[in-house]
Amino acid sequence: MNSVSEPVGTLDVALGRAARLLERDPRLAVEQADEILKAVPGHPHARLILGAAHRRAGQTQAALEVLVPLAREQQHSVPAHLELAIALGEGGRATDAIAVLRRALQLKPDSVDGWRLLGEQLDGIGDADGADRARAAHIKVSTKDPRLMKAAAALVDNDLPLAEARLRTHIESYPTDVAALRMLAEVAGRLRRYADAEELLERCLRLSPSFDAARTNYAVVLNRLGKPAQALPQIERLLAKEPRNPSLRSLQAAILANLGDYAESIEVYEAVLKEFPQQPKIWMSYGHSLKTARRHPEAVAAYRRAIAMEATLGEAYWSLANLKTFRFTAEDVLAMRQALKQDAVTDDDRLHLEFSLGKALEDLGEHAESFSCYARGNAIRRKLHPHDAAEITRFVQRSKKTFTADVFGKLAGAGSPTPDPIFIVGLPRAGSTLLEQILASHSRVEGTMELPDMPRIAMEIIRRNDGGGEGGFADAVAAMTPEALRGLGERYLAETRSQRKTDKPFFIDKMPNNFLYTGLIHLILPNAKIIDARRHPFGCCFSGFKQHFARGQSFTYALDDIGRYYRDYVELMAHIDTVLPGRVHRVSYEAMIEDTDAELRRLLDYCGLPFEDACLRFYENERPVRTASSEQVRQPIFRDGVDRWKQYEPWLGPLKEVLGPVLDAYPAVPDFSSNQFVH
Repeated sequence: MNSVSEPVGTLDVALGRAARLLERDPRLAVEQADEILKAVPGHPHARLILGAAHRRAGQTQAALEVLVPLAREQQHSVPAHLELAIALGEGGRATDAIAVLRRALQLKPDSVDGWRLLGEQLDGIGDADGADRARAAHIKVSTKDPRLMKAAAALVDNDLPLAEARLRTHIESYPTDVAALRMLAEVAGRLRRYADAEELLERCLRLSPSFDAARTNYAVVLNRLGKPAQALPQIERLLAKEPRNPSLRSLQAAILANLGDYAESIEVYEAVLKEFPQQPKIWMSYGHSLKTARRHPEAVAAYRRAIAMEATLGEAYWSLANLKTFRFTAEDVLAMRQALKQDAVTDDDRLHLEFSLGKALEDLGEHAESFSCYARGNAIRRKLHPHDAAEITRFVQRSKKTFTADVFGKLAGAGSPTPDPIFIVGLPRAGSTLLEQILASHSRVEGTMELPDMPRIAMEIIRRNDGGGEGGFADAVAAMTPEALRGLGERYLAETRSQRKTDKPFFIDKMPNNFLYTGLIHLILPNAKIIDARRHPFGCCFSGFKQHFARGQSFTYALDDIGRYYRDYVELMAHIDTVLPGRVHRVSYEAMIEDTDAELRRLLDYCGLPFEDACLRFYENERPVRTASSEQVRQPIFRDGVDRWKQYEPWLGPLKEVLGPVLDAYPAVPDFSSNQFVH
């Protein structure tokens, strides 16, 4: 004992000094713990400090050599299990780390650190739902306030209305409770109210800048809101503290991809997977970046590797199906059928498997069973994310009532005069990616992606002015001053700047749903071009029905919903044609397929661009494409997909009934003033 007692006094003093060194200088803590163990061999606390010090000094294997036997001997020591779990996670053994953490939580169900660490490890393997549950449990045990504990219990049970009501009541009394604010942001995120989540997390971080869990949530929300340039510094700040954290690095890679920095995104994914290879969902995300970067065989291999690790990972199967040019093997079909038979498959995996199997069976010509798969997948999706068709219809009727020729005439010349943007609007799966690829092959036009900026501006106006009242959004826009409209136009241009990687004078914003905001676009960017991509109602709607969209297209989950949405779209665009003649250029998908040269020349004339032969060779363009049609636009135009819906016509009755005269009149437009439609 002399070697320890002489410099530091008693054993307790020595242990205390070692613990303090652990925070300041892990290498010195190793030396101190070694000295203690020379004097008191096998001392459990000293071994725990030694293992923790090795880990913090970056010596993961040395840490494991200390902590594995320690946890085996000290079977009821929660600290030993927690420290071992951290070391296992850093050593790339996430599954083992999770098992150790679950053991620790059996020993101490109210362990705050245990739930926090479990959430991080589950996040690292891509188990977002499990991580959400672990974080909810972490919040639940973080406070003794019974009202907050009840809210956390509701969050764990996914009773979001109850959780929200309890949290709002609590925050009214305790407005600086950051745990409650973060929980409420979690509720908003699950409800896809990302702008609300963003505001709550900003409040959280203003109150507690070191609240790293809230900062992680904030980065996720910013990325989902289409603000990757703002999300990246948040992740970089977190990575400065935890440079090896696989979940943070994976989020960094996803943010870089959303910024269009695919090469760097791929580098980050590769570095993470080299260190933590047993991560199926990270392999899948890696595949997404490879696909967008046109590294098709490597993307397929990455998706295959994810499936090999997790046989029921439906999203990996869908990622293969979503390549469109990919064909499943008979073994794949059998594997998907077997996965669907497992009772433990989550709703998310099940719906992805149904869509994937539907695609495989469609390719095999088994259309009846294929349709059943698509229908079951959509039913699950609709249950998880309901759609209010009447709300869209009301929005269209309000827009027609407010955005009149007189209003547009009164505000003529308002907005930013910058002509840079080319908007492509319509419905998903209407050929918008084809038009984007054609235009982006022109020397003066840059392709970007489906930019979220215009919907975000519109939603801010809606939140401020709508509130369910009559008029709402449209009235608020029409009442703006020319200066306010110009300000919104300049803001849009500033916020989209990060997506422009070249000095080309024009860029494309291909967000189909922007048709809803055509009036706003015209007023804030009067010199921008607006192109309406239109496709046969059956072809467009059924293609949307069988396409699983990650988010934002909830109207596609039922045939009658998507039919009504298409009908509302045609009605609004017909109104725009009436009050702003010639403002919008319409391109028929079928016409573009049949006579590409003539349609292309019309399109370029509208955009004020000279003809370039490269636009006809759009399939040679090497630019990244992020939509479901990315592989299809790598090929010359072909007719095969135009009438594919006819194989499914026996099951499209609900769609036909809702479309009514819109279907009968196509490609012309029925008279919407003749009371043919019941709203």
